Amino acid sequence: KEENSSEVVQPFLMGCGTKEPKITQLCLAAIQRLMSHEVVSEAAAGNIINMLWQLMENGLEELKLLQTVLVLLTTNTVVHDQVLSKAIVLCFRLHFTKDNITNNTAAATVRQVVTVVFERMVAEDERFKGLIAVSSCPMSTSPFPCVSLQDLCQLVNADAPYWLVGMTEMTRTFGLELLESVLNDFPRVFLQHQEFSFLLKERVCPLVIKLFSPNIKFRQGNSSAASPAPVEKPYFPICMRLLRVVSVLIKHFYSLLVTECEIFLSLLVKFLDGEKPQWLRAVAVESVHRLCVQPHLLRSFCLSYDMKQHSTKVFRDIVNALGSFIQSLFIVLNTGNPAATNTSTGAGGQGGSLTTQAAFEYRGTWIPLMTVSVQGSAKATYLEMLDKVEPPSIPEGYAMSVAFSALLDLVRGITSMIERALAKEEEEAVHREANPDQNTQLDVSLSGAHLVWEEMVSACWCGLLAALSLLLDASTDETATESILKAELTVAALCGRLGLVTPRDAFITAICKASLPPHYALTVLSSNTANLNKAYSIQGQSVQIISSSSESHQQVVAVGQPLSVQPQGTVVLTAKNIQCMRTLLNLAHCHGVVLGTSWQLVLATLQHLVWILGLKPGVGGALKPGRAVEGPSTVLTTAVMTDLPVISNILSRLFESSQYLDDVSLHHLINALCSLSLEAVEMAYGNNKEPSLFAVAKLLETGLVNMNRIEILWRPLTGHLLEVCQHPNARMREWGAEAVTSLIKAGLAYKHNPPLAQNQRLQLLLLNPLKELSNVLHADIRQKQLESVLQILQSQGDSLGPGWPLVLGVIGAIRNDQGESLIRTAFQCLQLVVTDFLPTMPCAGLQIVVDVAGSFGLQNQELNISLTSIGLLWNISDYFFQRGEAITQELEREEAALQKQAQEKGEPLNRPFHPAPPFDCLWLCLYAKLGQLCVDPRPAVRKSAGQTMFSTIAAHGTLLQQPTWHIVVWKVLFHLLDCVRKSSTTADKEKIESGGGNILIHHSRDTAEKQWAETWVLTLAGVARIFNTRRYLLQQLGDYFKAWEVLLDHIQSAALSKNSEVSLAALKSFQEILQIATPVKDSAMPTDALAAMGVPPVLIDPLSAPGPGRPLLRSDSMLERLTSYNGAELQAPPPGEESALEDAALWWSAWNTWYRTGTDSTRPPSGGTGTDRPSFVPSQPFLTALVQIFPALYQHIKTGFSMEDLRKLGVILHGAVSIPISSDASPFILPSYTEAVLTSLQEAVLTALDVLQKAICVGPENLQVMYPAIFEQLLLFVEFSCKPPQYGKMETKHVANAKYNQIQLFTPAEWVALNYVPFAERSLEVVVDLYHKTACHKAVINEKVLQNIIKTLRMPLGLKYGCPSESTWKLAVSSLLKVLSTGLPVARQHASSRKFDTMWPELANAFKDFLFTKSTPPDNVSIQEFQKNEAIDVEVVQLISTEILPFAIFIPKDFVGQIMAMLNKGSIHSQSSSFTEAEVDVRMREEFSKVCFETLLQFSFSNKVSTPQEGYISRMALSVLLKRSQDVLRRYVDDERLSGRCPLPRQQVTEIIFVLKAISTLMDSLKKTQPENVDGTTWAQVIALYPTLVECITCSSSEVSSALKEAMGPFKDFMQPPVSRVQNGES
Repeated sequence: KEENSSEVVQPFLMGCGTKEPKITQLCLAAIQRLMSHEVVSEAAAGNIINMLWQLMENGLEELKLLQTVLVLLTTNTVVHDQVLSKAIVLCFRLHFTKDNITNNTAAATVRQVVTVVFERMVAEDERFKGLIAVSSCPMSTSPFPCVSLQDLCQLVNADAPYWLVGMTEMTRTFGLELLESVLNDFPRVFLQHQEFSFLLKERVCPLVIKLFSPNIKFRQGNSSAASPAPVEKPYFPICMRLLRVVSVLIKHFYSLLVTECEIFLSLLVKFLDGEKPQWLRAVAVESVHRLCVQPHLLRSFCLSYDMKQHSTKVFRDIVNALGSFIQSLFIVLNTGNPAATNTSTGAGGQGGSLTTQAAFEYRGTWIPLMTVSVQGSAKATYLEMLDKVEPPSIPEGYAMSVAFSALLDLVRGITSMIERALAKEEEEAVHREANPDQNTQLDVSLSGAHLVWEEMVSACWCGLLAALSLLLDASTDETATESILKAELTVAALCGRLGLVTPRDAFITAICKASLPPHYALTVLSSNTANLNKAYSIQGQSVQIISSSSESHQQVVAVGQPLSVQPQGTVVLTAKNIQCMRTLLNLAHCHGVVLGTSWQLVLATLQHLVWILGLKPGVGGALKPGRAVEGPSTVLTTAVMTDLPVISNILSRLFESSQYLDDVSLHHLINALCSLSLEAVEMAYGNNKEPSLFAVAKLLETGLVNMNRIEILWRPLTGHLLEVCQHPNARMREWGAEAVTSLIKAGLAYKHNPPLAQNQRLQLLLLNPLKELSNVLHADIRQKQLESVLQILQSQGDSLGPGWPLVLGVIGAIRNDQGESLIRTAFQCLQLVVTDFLPTMPCAGLQIVVDVAGSFGLQNQELNISLTSIGLLWNISDYFFQRGEAITQELEREEAALQKQAQEKGEPLNRPFHPAPPFDCLWLCLYAKLGQLCVDPRPAVRKSAGQTMFSTIAAHGTLLQQPTWHIVVWKVLFHLLDCVRKSSTTADKEKIESGGGNILIHHSRDTAEKQWAETWVLTLAGVARIFNTRRYLLQQLGDYFKAWEVLLDHIQSAALSKNSEVSLAALKSFQEILQIATPVKDSAMPTDALAAMGVPPVLIDPLSAPGPGRPLLRSDSMLERLTSYNGAELQAPPPGEESALEDAALWWSAWNTWYRTGTDSTRPPSGGTGTDRPSFVPSQPFLTALVQIFPALYQHIKTGFSMEDLRKLGVILHGAVSIPISSDASPFILPSYTEAVLTSLQEAVLTALDVLQKAICVGPENLQVMYPAIFEQLLLFVEFSCKPPQYGKMETKHVANAKYNQIQLFTPAEWVALNYVPFAERSLEVVVDLYHKTACHKAVINEKVLQNIIKTLRMPLGLKYGCPSESTWKLAVSSLLKVLSTGLPVARQHASSRKFDTMWPELANAFKDFLFTKSTPPDNVSIQEFQKNEAIDVEVVQLISTEILPFAIFIPKDFVGQIMAMLNKGSIHSQSSSFTEAEVDVRMREEFSKVCFETLLQFSFSNKVSTPQEGYISRMALSVLLKRSQDVLRRYVDDERLSGRCPLPRQQVTEIIFVLKAISTLMDSLKKTQPENVDGTTWAQVIALYPTLVECITCSSSEVSSALKEAMGPFKDFMQPPVSRVQNGES
């Protein structure tokens, strides 16, 4: 059909030739229809083209023409060569018509046509592919593409085309567009066909370079005058199209045009200059962006130029150009607006306009940021403006936005390319390790690749860093900032992976600087990043929340204090800083492995940020938002508050991830933290501001997560933290300690492999820093250390094993200068050890435990702890006791090992108490510690230690072997006694006001001396108890007697101590070792009274209990156990023998001690008058105890007890009784004055004499010589009733006064003599009793005992009412009567021997003194009393009348004379002058006078008058009496007359009454007597009285009258006429 197509087409062509529009249209449509059915031949096609040409020249149906051409060319390939050329020219011609639509359509058609041509060529290539190698591809059937390309270049260059004949005009712009589309669409044609490549090199590139020239030469703003020749101005459409062509050339034909590309790229870089027009720079930037998204191209640049010598460093230049371009945008102020609206120029101010548009702002230049392209693609705007002829106005910020995208894409491309390659490389490395036999050629290529990458990074990093830092600084948009940071981060990480340290550090520094406030960065991160030893640190904040005040993106989110030695003001953190901080965290987190030395930068920055944000470390080192610390210096907005937990979380994760680092990186991290910490430490010196704890906290976190390989970092880690613990700043060292202790605890708790139990070295390594902490002097650190010890004990106590000595060392490293809270904590640890862990520790540790417990006892900060630690020692001793066998075995094994070592070294074994077996040594250490505590300065400690020590020895002493007891007695017990005695005697007597705080001290403990006294008491008692309970054991030691003597010496010195408590207790101990039960009498003493005197009641009961509530273990099973256990047979004593101390030497030694003690204590003070206070007066309980010891002691020594000993005893007893008591104690000892009770002492004294007397009584004859001595002693005591003994020259108050509290307590203590009356009276009773028994004994008679008794009694009898106690003289009388009733018969019996001669005068004096006493009865005596007293007098007279006068023959004459004189005197006894009238009749002792009279008369007028002399005496007496009466009466009558109405003086009235009474008595006597016995003269005198009596009747006194009546009554018996008268005178 094609052959005929010409004919078919012809009519339509003719139709077109009519130029009728309608016909033409129809024809063209028909032709198109034909063409689309492909029925047109080549010839027909040629005709069609010619016809179309004519239409074109006539300007008809232009659009239809183009349509037709297009259809013709696209449907088949019949058109070629000249015809094709003509068709193309036709399209070109149409492109330049007047009609716009036609122009555009024509342009499109041209493009399509050119494309069709090239597509045909590509199709041909495909056809030939299979047959021939591509490289020698033949020229295609149609040479058109090549020629057309050449013509294009000609046309663009404004030369005539070779092939496209008929072109009338052509524009460069259109030519360049076509050129670009061909190059862009058909790169393979050019690459595969040499002629095309040739054309590219020879025609296209020179053309491009030529066309560029105006752009290069042009400088914006040069005036034409300045340039000599007018410079062609750069023309936007051409320039833009040129750049498009260049982009295509570089993209597709780089490998062909290496040199040309170097030129193009250099030109491109030049176009970015600031002097170029704005639009030119914009399109240049777009072109650069296109390059940037092709990393492989960039890599080629680097390989081809940068890495060749003598070549332009193109890649570097591109990057640097981009950078300087960005910088120039900020600098050229006149192009961008000066910062719009309320911009503050200060960096970090709330910059930018209030719009929310993303923008950059730097030094007042504000450049908005637009979204120019999707990430990773370079979508240009101005390179696409093909229709614009004039350069467009570039919106502000467009160039910046493109440059920004270019930078980011560049970084992204390069890094992802290299990262991929590295990843692949790593895979291959793994693969190679798996198959090591493969070839190693790879390495060569790899190292080459590495070189390229390193070169690329080295070339671009400076430019990148400059640009990115600037942009980061200027960015106000979060997304932009994020992108910039991401770029910096990826480059830094990449540099790290490639091992490029400088760029890595530079990028990290940039991020760090951006994280910190603006001017802050300069101080911390100097540009010289390698040398980061700057001083900086973190200063304290307080946090306050404010809500964000501005929408601006440069929003301030936190204000805090800078971290520096002297913080000046505050610093501001913006949201961007926080963003940067997150990037920094991200970097450290994800790329920690490659950071190496730049950890220091990262951590330093984080430290500052954490500081400014006020994050404080919490448990385990994690940072938490802190609370306000000092002032409102830190302000956080709500925005950042929500971020803080996230940040702190990331921070923690960052350090947790350190567990994935390799050892080297981990060391880098640790070193960085340590040096950071050192700086913080340096800064914190010399000020008490809050220090930066960041580094310390993070060291802790890092250590905790790397527990599995702790050994490799333990030493540097703990070494540094220990230094921190020494720091003067409290917060700093507190955290150091927190970190060290947490690490140790975690280390011990971690399940290591192998476990710690099998890895002693690691365990000691972990515990060592704990020990090191003991060297720190700060209390808070020690507190922390001890708290952690407590926790370690609670959690790992069972598994410490060999670590025990170290742990115990820590607990025991206390000193007195540490506070009590420390000591308390340490002590808690010790308590825990003693209660829970003694069984788990090696026995070698037990001695350390004892030492440590002892040291707690000795510390003086906290008394309760000292006391409790003594309790712990008791618990430890119990533990020893229970686990004795096990401990012994283990210790002996150890001992053997040590012994062996010592022998090998040739040294003696160095162990305390060495020769003793090791288990005994443990006990001895315990005793030694307790011994030290027994002499502690604090009384409570001494007391407690003493009790514990003696209890322990009592309860567990049986475990000790016999030789060890020797050490206990001499080295422990006696040594202790010596120390206590020394301390007590030198103790201070100053009064202690109070016991610290408001504790009152009892007066019995208010001086150091008194407190030491208590200790002495306890110690002595304890030793005595041991001597008592362990006597059978001690007696087997060789030097028991010596020990006994030493003990007695201690008892004696204590007994003679000036402290009553000590001395009394010494006697109790004396009693105990003599095994005397305390006499029951003592229980009568009121115990509270003793307590008030500070005598603990315990001492009064026998000291029998062996320990606090522990009975002595004496059961058989126990004995058996001990016996088998000690190996040596302990002789258990037979029951009865234990109490008997048979050894005479011991008893006499005890007697000597008793005697010395008694003598010294009762010897009265020698010098001084009563004003000087006596140095010391022994107390009553002491003397009582002393005397009570004697009877029991006497039982054992009576066989040798001599007169001399008795004398010694007497001196002591006398001395003891005569000792007064101090007035403040008197109420407790003195019975109230009215009761007649003996004090215990007096009773004891009498008991002692009683014991002696009974012993004499039953003893042999030769003992009886002792009787008189006993009498003598007792009589001395009797004298006390009237004459209390003197104690030296002391003045004593009479006891009566002391009763009525006339003593103020603050006057010096006065001494009160005891009420000796009851004692004297009891002694008197004893005397009477004893005399009754012994009156007839030879010794008693010879020694004139009776005389002595009477002599002694004379004193109370004589004093009578003058006696201190009324009972005394009454008892004296009754005793005298009793003694005489026994003694007089004996005396009469022995009258001839004259042994009693001296007694009679004594007796006469005694009677005389008593009956006519000089003392007057007290005024308040009642009538009944008086009558009773009179009855006693009467009794005495009766005794005279019955026992003496009847036996006058045996009695010396002068004695009888004395008696008669006495009776005579008695019958006219004078009255006392103080009677009241009513009592006169009673008070006259009438009864007595009567009895005297009667006796007198009885013996005067008796018919048995033995001698005339006697009668004479009585007669004399009578006449004297009568004469006196007569005188008295006369005087009375006279005075009565004289006085008139005035009454007479009282005495005179009384006297007259008495006389009248005497007369009536006489009359009665005369009446009873036989008349013949009465002498005549007597009668005469009696009757002579009568008239005088009558005279008295006139008296006025009624009393006198009644007496007169009684006197005159009896006269009636004589009123009878005389017998003789009556007889004679009867009238």
